[in-house]
This record gives sequence, structure tokens and C-alpha cells, in this order.
Amino acid sequence: MALALSLGRRGMGRVWPNPAVGCVLVRDGVVLGRGWTGDGGRPHAETIALSQAGNAKEATAYVTLEPCAHHGKTPPCAQALIDAGVARVVIATGDPDPRVAGKGIAMLGSAGIPVDIGCRKAEADLDHQGFFQKVTQQRPFLTLKLASTLDGRIATHQGHSQWITSAQSRRVVHAMRARHDAVMVGAGTVEADDPMLNVRGMGTVPQPVRIVLSGKLDLRNGLHIAATAREQPVWLFHRPDVDPLRWQNRGADTFAQDPKDLRAVMVALAESGITRVFCEGGGTLGASLLQAGLVDELVVFTAGCAIGADGTPSLQAIGVDTMDDAPRFVRTGIQAVGPDVLTCWRPATPKD
Repeated sequence: MALALSLGRRGMGRVWPNPAVGCVLVRDGVVLGRGWTGDGGRPHAETIALSQAGNAKEATAYVTLEPCAHHGKTPPCAQALIDAGVARVVIATGDPDPRVAGKGIAMLGSAGIPVDIGCRKAEADLDHQGFFQKVTQQRPFLTLKLASTLDGRIATHQGHSQWITSAQSRRVVHAMRARHDAVMVGAGTVEADDPMLNVRGMGTVPQPVRIVLSGKLDLRNGLHIAATAREQPVWLFHRPDVDPLRWQNRGADTFAQDPKDLRAVMVALAESGITRVFCEGGGTLGASLLQAGLVDELVVFTAGCAIGADGTPSLQAIGVDTMDDAPRFVRTGIQAVGPDVLTCWRPATPKD
């Protein structure tokens, strides 16, 4: 199952609106076939693994998510496993999608195939969290990235910010972008930095959707996102009273949803199939997401330099009056990245 989970992660950022699933077929201790969800969500992992195996009769299938049981654009994977004659299926976690939700397990059981559920479930639940939240909470998984000095600043008082962190850290950020369906920023970041918001230096990979929250939609001409909107998707969220025609003519998709209502933005993204969002700022948007309780993972790059109190803080005000009001996180990882330090955090739960 550890192998199946690692294979499934290869699909992160490449398979939305579907989950990134991994599958391994084993017989007599020999791996017959391996698979992970194909780009765009198809073929499914089980289909690829079965095709690679050729003959999977009497094999054990290890799958990171309950096999689908419905006829969509492809036949049910549960039926494919039955038809292949597998002897046993080990499933990491169930699928909450109403079209599946236990039906795949029941289909396998009705065919007389033993099914074990829960192997490395905690890991699988984390890997599939974006898909699960899209289905059950109508919002994608959201990672908030911060990159700052030792004193939590992201720019000097004159707005100069390139570069605070190292080239090694920036390369890691590109890898993180590649594992998300979309990259999200606010209008202020687009105006100040004119970012490309793409994945570079990772070979040929599917590019994430670029989401920009701009209430007035008054972004200046000549921006990278405008020049490349037909090459890499640009989704703009704006107030309903703003005319988006100028951006639509450039190839951007527009959503008449006020960006101030971040929960409604998340719902719109989930309805559009997005499962994982990587937010790169700026400080106002990051603070608003924390205030709204929409941050599922926080990744912080810290550089060994200081700017001082007149610099721009990594987060704007979030209305914390007492420490009891402060959003709390539990550290899940820490590592050196060149001269910088990367720390990863998840929201604290009551038991923490």
C-alpha cells in the first residue's frame, strides 16, 4: 500500500476533478502491475495497473481509494477487478462520492472477493483530502504559502522583494505548484509583481489554473496573465457589477462572485472541479483566508535576513484581540532548503 500511495501522489495537480489514486497488483510476492490516475482524470489507476499486468488472476489489488462502481466516461473499476479475477482487494479508504460511497466495496463483496479496508487510512485520507472536501464540504483543499524574512517581512518599505528566499526555495515552490490544481493570488500581488504563476523547471507538466481575485477587475494592461491567458487558464473573480468583457476577449474565464466572500469563491472553485489550491498571497489575502478558517495547510519559507518594522508584513491584520483568538497550527515538518528553512503546518484540532 505504501507503493500505491506514492504512485497516487504522482497524479496530484494533474487529475482534477478526479482523485489522484494509486493501484498495485501483486501475486506470490511479485508486482504484476502498477498504475496511477492519468492526466485529466483518466484512465483510472486500476485500469492502468490491470493493463500492465495482463493477467491478474488470483492477484491482490492494493488501491488507495475505494474503486468506483458507476458507469461514467469509463466502466466501473470494481467490475474491472472482478472481471480480471483478482483474489483479494485491499483498500486504504472509502470514497464519499454518492455515486460510490460503499457501492464499490459491496460490488466486490457480492462477487465473492474478500475486501480489507483501512490499510494506511490516515495517509490516504490526507492525500485525498482535496477530493473529499470538494465532495463533502463544497470547497477545495487550500495550501497557504508564506515566504518571509526572520522578522516576518515580505518586502522593504519601498516595496522591493526580489529576492528574499533562495533559488532552492523557489524551485521547491514550483514543485508545490505542480502538485496543486490551481494557484491563487490577489489583485495586489498581480499588480506589484506581475507573476507568471506557472510551473517552470519541472519538465513538461500540466500547468495549474491561475486564479486572481480582483473585485474591480481593474488590472492594468500588459500583465503576464493577460498575455498568456489563452495558453494557461486564467480565472478571474470579480464583483457582479463589473464588466468582464475585456478579460473574456483575452481568453480568461470570469466569475461574477465578489472575492470578499471567500467561502463563496471556494464553493465556485469546487463546483468547477478544483480540488487543490495553492495560495501565494499576498498578505491581505492570506490574512483573510486565515480569518475565514479556510487554510488547510500552511507552508512557510524563512530566509536568514531581517528588514525591520517598516517592511511589509507577511500577513495583514486578522482581528486577533487575545491569544485565545489566534489561529493555531501544529507543525508537521521542518527542513533546510539551501540557506532557508521550510516549516509545514496543519490546523490544530481541539485534542492538540
